[in-house]
Amino acid sequence: MLQVSVLVLVSEIEQALKIVRVCEREFQPIVANSPEEVQVLLNHHDFWVLIIDSRYAAYERWKDLIKKDVSVIIVGRDEAEVYQMLLTWPQEYYLDYVLEKNGHPLEPILNLLLQRAVYVNRIKKEWTELQQSLSLSARNTREIFRQIKEIKQLINQNYLRELEKRLSIETRYVWFQKERQKTEAVIRKIYLANDVSSLLGVVPEIKELLEASGLTIYLIEENETLGKHLKPIIWDDTFITHPETFRYVARLGAPDFASAVATYGLEINLADPSSDQRYSIRYQHNLKEPLKSILAVPIIYENQIIGVVEVYNKSSAGELVAEGFSQEDQEILCGLSEHIGIAMTKLNLIQYDALTGLLRADPFFDRILQKVNSMSKRKKEEGSFAMVMGDVDWFKHYNDRNGHEAGNRLLQELALIMRQSVREEDLICRYGGEEFLFFLEGVSSLEEACQLTERIRKNIEEHYFPFEEYQPRNNLTMSFGVTVYPRRQMAISEGLTREDLKHLVHECDLALAAAKGKETWRLPPSEGQPKAILKNRVVAYSREWERGEQPATIIDFQEKLYREKRHFQRYFTSTFLIYKEDSEFKVSKAINLSLGGTKIISEKPLPVSRPLEVVLVLGRKARWLQTEVVYSEKAGTDTPTFYTGLRFKDLSPEDFGLLQDYFQEIQKENYN
Repeated sequence: MLQVSVLVLVSEIEQALKIVRVCEREFQPIVANSPEEVQVLLNHHDFWVLIIDSRYAAYERWKDLIKKDVSVIIVGRDEAEVYQMLLTWPQEYYLDYVLEKNGHPLEPILNLLLQRAVYVNRIKKEWTELQQSLSLSARNTREIFRQIKEIKQLINQNYLRELEKRLSIETRYVWFQKERQKTEAVIRKIYLANDVSSLLGVVPEIKELLEASGLTIYLIEENETLGKHLKPIIWDDTFITHPETFRYVARLGAPDFASAVATYGLEINLADPSSDQRYSIRYQHNLKEPLKSILAVPIIYENQIIGVVEVYNKSSAGELVAEGFSQEDQEILCGLSEHIGIAMTKLNLIQYDALTGLLRADPFFDRILQKVNSMSKRKKEEGSFAMVMGDVDWFKHYNDRNGHEAGNRLLQELALIMRQSVREEDLICRYGGEEFLFFLEGVSSLEEACQLTERIRKNIEEHYFPFEEYQPRNNLTMSFGVTVYPRRQMAISEGLTREDLKHLVHECDLALAAAKGKETWRLPPSEGQPKAILKNRVVAYSREWERGEQPATIIDFQEKLYREKRHFQRYFTSTFLIYKEDSEFKVSKAINLSLGGTKIISEKPLPVSRPLEVVLVLGRKARWLQTEVVYSEKAGTDTPTFYTGLRFKDLSPEDFGLLQDYFQEIQKENYN
């Protein structure tokens, strides 16, 4: 049997010994002590594989020494250096790499890559011999088949089988080259991506490479409502921008394909997922096409799972493949997921919103707490700070008329204008959908905060956005609600907390509702002033409302609204609800129902923060749900009953689905 020689050039003796131990099991390793010694060794040996340290791996050093049929494996510890070296080599060479990390043995992965490199080299050599003997090429394949039919009549069957075998080698080689070029092109685009849009621009090419009908990329997030969950930055090839993200979210630990991949770190490759218990409602109702096959792999960065990428419905020549995705498809997607993870970390998608590039809500609040509490510890007086909530006017109208893609581009352009309109020390976050939060540092008064916000509003009003002429009033505008947090209030307290920030967001929300003309009866009218134009304005929240300037009933309503803070649309409907009190089951009426919770009428006040298991009647269905009491107060002076607010806890995707279906039925009835 032909002895395969492997040339080894690394900088460390211990590393060289590890590589030699792996090679000598099946091959003949020859170690070069320096780059200068390589030329001498090349004159005396026919090397099949070159294993080289990343610091010596630049192609310019080897282009006149190494033949194109030599496979190259680059070894290194610095990921960026290894990938940079890989990109210097032309496509004619077979390349692979090993990242040597502390605590991870080098031998298993190197042995696997070495076997693969030798296999590819053997194919290349067989192909070269085939060209020399028969002068075959990809262009004359049809002519070869025609000649084979004639030769069958003249030569014996044994020789014919040998010829067909050689033709199969040619076909495998050509296919391998094409697939490798496609994969390398995708990897190059991933590393050249300088923003989220360009990173996700490779989605069509990944789909084409794997012959899939759809692709989804998730990031792992965590919040109080859902706990740890997977949130797609792109779902079935589409950006998720509207607020009803619960349709696409997968909670970790739930029976769901993506959730299982993120929880256990193992790939899922199913040709028929329909009978699998992880075939959740998300896949059944929200994909563009019925799910026939699925391949899902984890996105891992530095041994930590940060997300999941999955593709759907394997096809070939436009027809679905019954066997689903192959093992080769799985290996390709696993390899690409590593590069996607590195690129996502480079773009810092853990901190920033994928569409607009602005901060996400949790990192936004964390930075505010760090800024303000740091100033408090240093006894640094910076006046007050302001919290501002902005919302795009008639955004649904814009989306419905121009499509979600146009809506995505609008939000990206708005983010750019808002960044240019604030000061360097200020912070912006995308709070959800078309809502944005601003943190304005070091303002001296509420009036100054409104002036800064007015500058943002005016810049947006005066900027031209595509299709804005079709908006109401023929312009694209935003409305804003402003509140301030005085420095003196911080001096009294132990420091700013996340609950304080939630209260400020609530105040902004009330002021924003007034700015957009929603439930303006909450705000005291200004005597002698004409009625303000609704939308496209700045409204400030005044704490004078909380000191008795308003009727007491409205103060109670505002305080209750703060405690009951909702993130979902309310439906003013009523239905039956059963709960247990003092070992007895009570039947109550649920009103103001939403995906976040509900208000019920109870005979007695219920303790705040108390867990409460309830049965909620939704049309012809009933559902056990876990809730928590948010508030419980007298329904009125002349009634013995109480209004009690309940927040839903640990809702499953099925719970979300049932609530959503119920709300859709309500809307249909109201419409008819």
